[in-house]
Amino acid sequence: MTLDACLSPDLIGHHSLEGRIAVVVDILRATSCMTAGIGSGVSGIRPFENLEECLEMRREEYLIAGERNGSKMDGFDLGNSPYDYMQHHLKGRKIAVTTTNGTVAIERSRQAEEVVIGSFLNLTAVTNYLRQKKKPVLIVCAGWKGKINLEDTLFAGALAERLHPEFELECDAPRVALATYKGMKNNLLDHVMNSSHALRLQRLNISKDISYCLRVDEFDVVPVLVNGEIRPAGVSEV
Repeated sequence: MTLDACLSPDLIGHHSLEGRIAVVVDILRATSCMTAGIGSGVSGIRPFENLEECLEMRREEYLIAGERNGSKMDGFDLGNSPYDYMQHHLKGRKIAVTTTNGTVAIERSRQAEEVVIGSFLNLTAVTNYLRQKKKPVLIVCAGWKGKINLEDTLFAGALAERLHPEFELECDAPRVALATYKGMKNNLLDHVMNSSHALRLQRLNISKDISYCLRVDEFDVVPVLVNGEIRPAGVSEV
C-alpha cells in the first residue's frame, strides 16, 4: 500500500488515479463543510465546479450553497461555513455546492477508484477507512487557485503520520507534508491563522470558521462520492 500527495489540483496530471482512493481535502472550507453536513444529517451533497450547473439543481429541490473568493454567492441558500451545514432544518435535505477550490479538486479526482472527503473534523474516521480498504491512496489538496496552501498540506501530513509506515510514502510530496505537520502540529491554529487563505478569510470576519475547521474528530463519518453525490460511506443512492 502506498500513500502519495498531490499538493495542488494543477499537479494532478503528474499522479496516477487509476486503482487509487483519492482523499480530497479543502480544510478552509469546502471539505470541512461537507464533513459537517454529512455528519449532521444532510442526506447528500452534489459538488459542481461550474456555477450555472449548480444553480440548475434548484429545479430538483436541492438547496444551493456556494462561494467565490471566500464570500457567499448572492441568492444562494448557504455559504461555505461549516456552521451553515450543521443547521437542524438541513437534516434529510440535499445540497448542491460550488466553491473556488474544493469542488474543482473533487472534479479533477473523479477518475480515482473512489473519492473520499477528508478534513481534520473526520481525521480518525478517514484513517480507519483507508486502513480497512487496503488500497493505494492519493491525497488531493485543493490549494488556492492552483497554488499550494498550508492548511491542506498540514492535513496531508497529519494523515501521512497516521498511515506511515503501514503505507509506504511514494514520493517527496507526502514527506514534505509530514515534515511540515510534525513541525507545526503542537501550535496548529497559530500557524494556520498566519497562512495566506486564513488571512483572506479573517478579512471577511469569519475567523470562527478557521478554528472550527482545525478541530480533530468532531465527526465519525466518511463522506464518499457515489454517482456524483457525496454520501456517508456504505449508503448507496436511493
